[in-house]
Amino acid sequence: MSKYLLPRLNALDPYVPGEQPQDRRYVKLNTNESPFPPSPRVLAALDAQTVGSLNLYPDPLARTLRETIAAEYGLSSENVFVGNGSDEVLGFAFMAYADETRGATIPDVSYGFYRVYAQLYRVTPTIVPLNADFSMPVEGFLAQQQLVALANPNAPTSLALGLAQLERIIAGNANSVVLIDEAYIDFGGETCLPLLAKYPNLLIVRTYSKSRSLAGGRLGYALASPEIIDDLHRVKNSFHPYSINTLTMLAGIEAMRDHAYFDTCVSAICAQREQSKQALRALGFRVLDSATNFLFAAPPNMDGKAYYEKLKARGILVRYLSQPTLLDYVRISVGSAAQMQALLDATTAILQEDTP
Repeated sequence: MSKYLLPRLNALDPYVPGEQPQDRRYVKLNTNESPFPPSPRVLAALDAQTVGSLNLYPDPLARTLRETIAAEYGLSSENVFVGNGSDEVLGFAFMAYADETRGATIPDVSYGFYRVYAQLYRVTPTIVPLNADFSMPVEGFLAQQQLVALANPNAPTSLALGLAQLERIIAGNANSVVLIDEAYIDFGGETCLPLLAKYPNLLIVRTYSKSRSLAGGRLGYALASPEIIDDLHRVKNSFHPYSINTLTMLAGIEAMRDHAYFDTCVSAICAQREQSKQALRALGFRVLDSATNFLFAAPPNMDGKAYYEKLKARGILVRYLSQPTLLDYVRISVGSAAQMQALLDATTAILQEDTP
C-alpha cells in the first residue's frame, strides 16, 4: 500500500473477481462466463477495415449501439445507456444517486460490488438480510428514501423475485431510484421491462457478459426513463466519455441482432443447468432452483471450501464463498456438457474418497 494513498482509501476492501490462475489448464466454472463463443456475426464484423479505424475515437454517444438495444426491447435510444461492462454502469448509478447524505439499501447477500461502491463513494449502506431460505424479503426494501439496489435473479443464490414483488419495491420507493440488476435475467425470472413506462424511478442494468458471450468485450447497459439516462450520461461524461471502444460497439450491435444464436445458446445453457442440478442432487448435494447460468450448491459431508479445494486439485475451478452465511455452498457456473461431466466425475471421485 502506497504512502501516497488517501487515508480514507486505506480501509477500502476492493472487489475480488473470480480467480484466473495460470499455473495449469483448468475447467473454469467460477466466473459465470458463457461456454459458447461470440455470435459468428460478431466475428464477421471485426474485420481488418474495422481494426484499421482504431486510430480514430469511437462515437462517445454510441448512437448505433443504443438504437440497436432500444429496438430489441421496443424502446427509444433515450431509454438506453451503455457502459464498459455493467460494473461501470453500476458504479455510475451509485455515484449519481448515493453519497454521504443519501445512502443505499442493498441485500446482505448479493453481488459484491454493491458494498464496494458504497464504501468507495462514502455511502453508509442499509443492509437487508435474506430470509433463511435465501429468498429476498420484499418488506425490507420498502420506503427507503434512498437508492435501492438488488440483483434479480440474485447472485450467488440463483433465486428470483416475481414481477409483482418487484413492483411492490419499485412503487414503495417512488421518490428514490430502484436499481434492478438483471445480469442473469435471460436465463430465467421475470424482467422489469413491462414496468419501465409506469415507473420513472426504475433503473434496469444488464450485461453482455453472460447470455451474449462477450465477457471479454466489457459491455453493459441500462434501461430507464430519459431523466435517469441523462443523469448517467452527466456522470459518465464527467469521467470517461469514450468508455465504449469501436470494436466492442460493433460486437454489441451484432450480438444483439443475432436472435437465433442467442436463443440457441441460452436454451442449451438452461437445459444443461437443469441436468446438472439433478445430477448433483442425486449425489446428495443441496442445490437451489436456479434462474441463472450457475448453480448454488452445498456438498454433502463437507463445507464449500473443502469441496472447492478438492476440485481445484483436480483441475476444476468453482467459486468459493467466504461470507459467513454461505460457507456450506459454492457457486458453479454452467459450462459445456463436457465441462459439467468433468465436474460430476471429479465430484463422484471426491465423495468416494471421503466415504469411510
